[in-house]
Amino acid sequence: MSEGPIGPILFARGADAESTAFSALLVLPEDSPAPPLHPEGGEAVPPEQIHHCVGVRAWRYDFRLPARRRATYALEGRSYEVATDLTGDLRIAYVSCNGKEDGDMDRPAAERNALWRILREEHDADPFQLMLHGGDQLYADEVMDAHPDLHAWHRSDQEEQERGRFTRDMADSAARFFLARYRDVYTAEDTAYLVARVPSMMMWDDHDIIDGWGSHPRWYHDNDVAQGVFRTARTFFRLFQQGEGPATLPAESDAENHPSLTCWWRFPGLGVIAPDLRSQRLPNRVMDEDGWGLFEQGLAELAGEPRVLVLSSVPGLGPRLSYVERFLHLIPGAQKYEDDLRDQWQSPAHRAEWCRFLEALEEQGKRPGHRLTLLSGEIHLATRGVLLTEPEPIHQLVSSGIAHPPPPTLYARALGALARLGEDPLPGRPIRMYPLPGRKGIYTNERNFLVLTRRNGKWTAYWETEGGGPTGPLAI
Repeated sequence: MSEGPIGPILFARGADAESTAFSALLVLPEDSPAPPLHPEGGEAVPPEQIHHCVGVRAWRYDFRLPARRRATYALEGRSYEVATDLTGDLRIAYVSCNGKEDGDMDRPAAERNALWRILREEHDADPFQLMLHGGDQLYADEVMDAHPDLHAWHRSDQEEQERGRFTRDMADSAARFFLARYRDVYTAEDTAYLVARVPSMMMWDDHDIIDGWGSHPRWYHDNDVAQGVFRTARTFFRLFQQGEGPATLPAESDAENHPSLTCWWRFPGLGVIAPDLRSQRLPNRVMDEDGWGLFEQGLAELAGEPRVLVLSSVPGLGPRLSYVERFLHLIPGAQKYEDDLRDQWQSPAHRAEWCRFLEALEEQGKRPGHRLTLLSGEIHLATRGVLLTEPEPIHQLVSSGIAHPPPPTLYARALGALARLGEDPLPGRPIRMYPLPGRKGIYTNERNFLVLTRRNGKWTAYWETEGGGPTGPLAI
């Protein structure tokens, strides 16, 4: 494993009018001492070791900074400026799909991370106070090539896979793979610059584990090897995307009932909730009752905030993909795409839960002075949708992906044609899909990220697209 630090990676831990709370993650070679962190206006913060594995130690620092346009903290002799006043005007970045399925890190860094460079330039010009990551922060599908036995298991038939066991060598190789991949992603120049200065909230999706996790056949999901890879991915997700170590990892129970990693935080006039749509996913389930209870608890605790942002890794509003899923059964060889469609809320297997999700959002939106906005990624396209609820519609903003190559134009047009058929999972509250401001097609097939702003209490959003530049503002 190559040496050198990973981090700091800054995580948002809520804020009030006087100060903002953070955790910072620093990963060092196991024989390197961890320095203290020096927050502006406060005493030095000692490091807390939260993990030790495959030649590295992970250290966390919990601290607060005063609410200012710019405050600083220092670590390893470097000073980092952070925009810590969240009481008035506000800028939030939203990103998703930071990679691709095969050969992700083989691309030239300047090409792969071109949108991160633009995001950095926007931050330097007008700083972001928060960065939300909507899923697929890295593409870990190649973990199945991390060890010869994993490779052989992955390419064997069902009978062989069902007999497979997750060995110590497999576990060690998978851990080294995830560490290396997180190192590659979070030491990239512009990404590293931003995650050290803009506090993040993150929620995972399938590629943070393996493609289609939870939507594959049940026998695959329950297999010892698949579960071993999932547990490894979960440990590293908690470390690098939530700033948590094994001591705070909810205890495992069995292959069917993994604890939910749903999280939420409160900021002045704003709540953000990120439901975990992967840990408990099965071919016929998105979340179990404990997961739903945690999501509904988070919504209730944020109900007093005038604006709540809900991260749904897969789009909560979209066209009738159930038509496509049913049609695949008639096409020989097309079944390999079924797990991608089963991932979606709109799948017939998840329709009842989809309605439950939308009803929970609708109920929140009925509160006086309370607005809710849905943020999604996953589809490698940019679009927007509206759920026509009363008294105010619920907006969904889809931004995907910041590094994943866009799909063909024909695909975007076909999906747009499907969207025009309309959908109304909640009778009388139809879903409508619309183009980005100033664009013609419902789906924009360019790499992109999203920016949300609060100015004088009013919220707008725009998309930065790779080919077409920024869109016009959208009032939300």
